[in-house]
Amino acid sequence: MNHLAILPILLPALSGILMLLPPLATRPCAQRRIAWMGLAALVVISGVLIYLVEYETQIYVLGDWQPPFGIMLLVDRLAALLLAATAVLAFCACLYGEARKDRPGHFFYPLFMFQIMGINGAFLTGDIFNLFVFFEVLLIASYALLVHGGGKEKTRAGFQYVTLNLLGSAFFLIALGTLYGTLGTLNMADMAAKVTGLSPEEQAIARAGGLLLLLVFGLKSAMLPLQFWLPQTYSAASAPVAALFAIMTKVGLYAIYRVFGGIFGSEAGALAHIATPWIWPLAIATLVVGACGAFAAPSLRLLTANMVIASVGTLLLTFVINDGQSLSAGLFYLLHSTAVTGSLFLIADQIRIQRGPAQDRFVISRPMHKSGRTGSFFFIAAIAAIGLPPLSGFVAKALFLQAATRLDEQLWVWPVLLISSLIALVAFSRAGSSFFWHVAGKKKAGVKTRPAQVLAISILLTIPLLMTLFADPIVTYSQRAAEDIKNSTVIIQQRLENDRRTAHAVR
Repeated sequence: MNHLAILPILLPALSGILMLLPPLATRPCAQRRIAWMGLAALVVISGVLIYLVEYETQIYVLGDWQPPFGIMLLVDRLAALLLAATAVLAFCACLYGEARKDRPGHFFYPLFMFQIMGINGAFLTGDIFNLFVFFEVLLIASYALLVHGGGKEKTRAGFQYVTLNLLGSAFFLIALGTLYGTLGTLNMADMAAKVTGLSPEEQAIARAGGLLLLLVFGLKSAMLPLQFWLPQTYSAASAPVAALFAIMTKVGLYAIYRVFGGIFGSEAGALAHIATPWIWPLAIATLVVGACGAFAAPSLRLLTANMVIASVGTLLLTFVINDGQSLSAGLFYLLHSTAVTGSLFLIADQIRIQRGPAQDRFVISRPMHKSGRTGSFFFIAAIAAIGLPPLSGFVAKALFLQAATRLDEQLWVWPVLLISSLIALVAFSRAGSSFFWHVAGKKKAGVKTRPAQVLAISILLTIPLLMTLFADPIVTYSQRAAEDIKNSTVIIQQRLENDRRTAHAVR
C-alpha cells in the first residue's frame, strides 16, 4: 500500500505535537523552523501526488479495514489539486509570519500546523463522518488562531465565529444521523451506490438530510444568507492567519462538490441535483452581495474579505452552469482566487504597518516608506482580483462566459459576472488612489519590509502569471479533476471489489 496519501495529515499533526513537547514548547524560533520545513515537505508531497493521480486514483484504507466500516482516504485529481493549493498558501503565510516582530501569545505554529492537518484531512477523507471530524479539527485550530494575540476586535469576531460554527456543527450531526438512518452508511461511494434504491418515503428523508448538509456547507463556505460572519472575522485576524483563511471557504465548497456532485449527482435517480434549484439563486446573490460589500468597504482588509465572498458566489455558479460542465473553469478560478486573496491580505498588512494610524483604511495619510514596491504588489493583485488581462483571472472569467451556452444561463451569468468585475474595478481604483495618490505630509521613516515578507507576497503573485502562461495544461487538468467528482465513486467501488476478491483468493 502506498502510504504517501496519509502524509498530508500525519506530517502537520506530528509537527504540531512535536512543537508542544519540551524543549520546543518554549523555543518559538525552533517551532518556526519545523513549521517551515514541514510545509515545504507538504509542497513536495502534494506535487508528487499530482503526478501519481494522473496514472491512478490513490485509495488508502487505514488498518486494511474495508469500507464502509473502515476509514478511507481518497486522493484523486481534485483532492491533489487542493492539497497543493493549501500547501503553497500555508508555506507563504508561514514565511510571512516568520518575519513579524509582534508575536504575542504562545503556540501559534502548533495551531497553524493543526489547522493544516484539518484542512488536508477534509480534502482527503472518503466518508462524511470523517469530514465532520476534520471540520472540527480545523475549526478548533482556527478559533485559537483568530483570537491569537488578543484584542477587542478579535474577541468580538471570534465569539461570532465560534457561535455560528458550533451551531453549524450541531446541524451537521443531525444531517449525518438522518442520512445514516436512511442509507446505513456514511462512506461517500457506498452512499452514491445506495441512494438510487431508496423508497419514496426514504427519498424524502434523504432529501431533507442532503439539504441540511447544504445549509451546513453553505455556512462553511459563506454562501448567502450565511456569509455575514466572514468580513469581520477575516479582517480581524492577523495577516498570516487571514491569508491561510483564504482556503477555508474552499473546504465548504469542496464538500458541496463531493456531496452534491457525487452522492446526489446525475446518477442519483430521483434525488439527482437536489441542491441545484437552491444553489442557482443563492450563488448569484452571493456574488452580488460580495461585489457590493467590496465597493462599500472602508479598508483593504474588508475589501479583500468581501472579494472572498464574491469568489464563493462565482465558484458556486460554476457548479450549476450547464449542469456542472463549467466546473473545470471553477477549479481553475479556485486556484487563482486562493492565491490572489491570500496575497491581498498580506499586502494589506504591509500597507497597515507603513501608514501608521491610518492603517489600511481609505483615508488620506502620510506617504508610505516603500510605496513603489508596495504599489507594484497592490497593482498586480488588483488586476488579478478584478479579472483583467493578462493574468489568470481574465482566463477564468472567459471560460465561465464560454461555459454558459444556454440563453437562460447567459441572461443571468453574463451581466452579473461582468457588472461585478466593473464594481471590483471601481473599488480597487478607489483603494489605490487613497493609498498612493491622496497623501499628505512627510514620508514615514524607519519602517522596513523584511525579505521573507517580500518573498511570500512575490510567490503568491507569481501564481496568476504562471497560470496564464500554462493555462492550457492547467485547464486540461481541471477538466479531468471535475470529471473525477462524478467518476470517483465508480472507481472506488470497482477498486474495493477487486481488493475483496484478491483477499478472498489469497485466503
